[in-house]
Amino acid sequence: MSGTFVGMPAFPQAAREAVGNPTLRGNLRHATHTIRAKRAKAVAEVSDWAELREAGKRIKDHTLRHLDRYLVQLEEAVTAAGGTVHWAADADEANDIVTQLVKMTGESEVVKVKSMATQEIGLNEALLEAGIRAYETDLAELIVQLGDDRPSHILVPAIHRNRGEIRDIFRQEMSEWGRPAPEGLTDTPAELAEAARLHLREKFLRAKVGVSGANFMVAETGTLVVVESEGNGRMCLTLPETLISVVGIEKIVPTWRDLEVFLQTLPRSSTAERMNPYTSTWTGTADGDGPQTFHLVLLDNGRTDTLADEVGRQALRCIRCSACLNVCPVYERAGGHAYGSVYPGPIGAILSPQLRGTASEIDASLPYASSLCGACYEVCPVAIDIPEVLVHLRERVVEGGPVVREGNRTVLKPAKGHAAERAAMRAARWAFSHPGALRTGQRLASRTRRLHPRTLPGPGKAWSGTRDLPAVPAEPFRDWWQRTNGGTDEKGTAK
Repeated sequence: MSGTFVGMPAFPQAAREAVGNPTLRGNLRHATHTIRAKRAKAVAEVSDWAELREAGKRIKDHTLRHLDRYLVQLEEAVTAAGGTVHWAADADEANDIVTQLVKMTGESEVVKVKSMATQEIGLNEALLEAGIRAYETDLAELIVQLGDDRPSHILVPAIHRNRGEIRDIFRQEMSEWGRPAPEGLTDTPAELAEAARLHLREKFLRAKVGVSGANFMVAETGTLVVVESEGNGRMCLTLPETLISVVGIEKIVPTWRDLEVFLQTLPRSSTAERMNPYTSTWTGTADGDGPQTFHLVLLDNGRTDTLADEVGRQALRCIRCSACLNVCPVYERAGGHAYGSVYPGPIGAILSPQLRGTASEIDASLPYASSLCGACYEVCPVAIDIPEVLVHLRERVVEGGPVVREGNRTVLKPAKGHAAERAAMRAARWAFSHPGALRTGQRLASRTRRLHPRTLPGPGKAWSGTRDLPAVPAEPFRDWWQRTNGGTDEKGTAK
């Protein structure tokens, strides 16, 4: 990854500031609860949802195990269909490839759709440095761009904005980017959508270069797939003369038959729709139909390193539905900006530290941005066990150990600031492996329970400052079990 958002603090500090913003919390609560309820209803309509979920998991795991073979097959199919494939090891290489491709057309502006991978690598900024202006065309992405803001949600990047804030952004900023907002614009959704439509239409009709991502790539045919709900994707993918698609290497599926599974699970899990209003597919180029030049930039940027982790690689199954964000109690209160990444919420807490590593303070803090309640796993349409990966990454942060970075095996040093935690875990391991010492410690804790403080001293303050310490029982369980004969009387009857 190209790095965290500039100037972002670690998650605890950023979340603390976000929680203190009542407008933000209100916007998030309303939006996530609405999406969550609609999704639950849409999923309940499918009698074989569990089977589809398992099928999606197995397809993704199979593809990741044989990713090298399917990527080569994809390249051959795209090339045979008239496209050109480029391989980008990191963000800088991908940005350079796209910049040079745009320069070759002689154009100085591009329209964009499905931009998460390009946001990950900072493509807009790289193009601007080269004198090329990129226009976001998803409604929420447009709001974020006009407001000089950052995305805070995978599906709804402007989820932290309400209608009044969006109206003000349109009134103040649209004229600087193109067609101004209509006079007397109100905050009604219909008027806001119409203002965006008029603003974007002139860009669609003028643009000669489109930049896209993709939801899926089909290896057997070289087909790319974009699903969306606004129609802007269809405009970006069909009107420009040149189309450049930047896609993570994990977005591949082997066959068209595999795609059928995800076209059922993705729309229901993301927008709570039975099918996306716009499902666009394209295979290379065709004379007189659509873009006449097609380039596919296959992006690694830490994905191969993630693939090398047997526990963490399941994060690469993600189909970017955002269901985990909408049920997460931490995301609902902290919002997406606190994660310091284009990938917020539970999936971001496990994906970003693997793509970028855990060297920075914010990346080292992300595995702790969770209550481990498990709601994210329950709603994931490809069964990513996010809590398992979170615990795995916490261990990596605290203990260090072997990892793969930039294709090379290395050994991470334990992160600073966790010495007390490591000492506590070593002490617990010793105590649990010495039953006599554990029994003595339990009895001592029970007999001195009246003297126990309500909060922990030293480093423990951060833990007990937001939760009550559990009360120590008057008698250890082992002693109770021995005294009561396992909770039964002399005749073996339960007491």
